[in-house]
Order: sequence, then C-alpha cells, then structure tokens
Amino acid sequence: MKYNELTVSANTRPSRKGRGISAGQGKTAGRGTKGQKARTGHRKMPAGFMGGQRAIMQAVPKLKGFKSIHPKAEVVYTDRLNELKGSVDNFKLYEAGLISSPFVKVKVITRGELTAKLDLDTQYASKTAIEAIKKAGGKFTQTGIPSRKIAEDSRKGSKK
Repeated sequence: MKYNELTVSANTRPSRKGRGISAGQGKTAGRGTKGQKARTGHRKMPAGFMGGQRAIMQAVPKLKGFKSIHPKAEVVYTDRLNELKGSVDNFKLYEAGLISSPFVKVKVITRGELTAKLDLDTQYASKTAIEAIKKAGGKFTQTGIPSRKIAEDSRKGSKK
C-alpha cells in the first residue's frame, strides 16, 4: 500500500446549528419553518400520533365479524364419487384429485345422483348424502383426520 492510496477521513468537527447565517445552518437550522417539529422540545411522537386529534388506530374502523383460525372442510359432491369403488377414504379422494391433501377435513354433500356402491370413511357428510350412500348399497363411517406421522409410518412399514 502506498502513502497516496491511503483513504483517511479528516477529523471534522460536528456542525454547530443555529449560530448565525454565516455558519451555514443559521436561523431555522434545517428545521424548516413553523410547526411542531420546528419547536424546541420536540421528540419522537408515539406511533399513530396525528397532531393531537384522534390517533390513527381510533380513526380506522375495526374489523367486523369473526374470522375462525380453524381450516374449513373441503367439499366433495356425491356425483363425483361415482368414479370411485370399494372403500373410500381421504387418501383415495386425494389420489382421485377431489381434495388438495389427504390430511384435510372432508365433507361430502349431495349433488346429482350416486350410483356406485362404496364404503365412505370421511370426517363429515350431510344427512342427504348419507341417505344417498345407503340407498346405493354402501355405508358411511365418520373418522378423524389422518395423522401425517401415522401415514409416514405405514408407508415405511409397507416398503420393508
């Protein structure tokens, strides 16, 4: 490294504001003119402060109603079940592309006609859907949502 390549910042003194026009930061000293921020004693205002009127949090209307944190059940219609046969659970519904994941709540709702005889094992079904399943010669069993851990363990066990 050469002496002329050194980057040395000069020891500059802090600027003295408000010491006359020749000082460069005289009179208003960079505060602009008038207003709360131009006065002495001005500190950082609290979040949402709007100059002494109602705070922004009070001015904005609150959200109405209630939003549940629990995920809604995915809907499967009975006429879509005609493509399936035998025992139908969340995994079969997922393989058929009727639900987004096998680990979600599923509710079967009546639409169209159900002709396939099947044993449905899902979380929910409407009364009319249960009647349609029984009329077609099948049965409905209410089950819990499948656990990811149990599903992974069963897949590992089947691979051995």
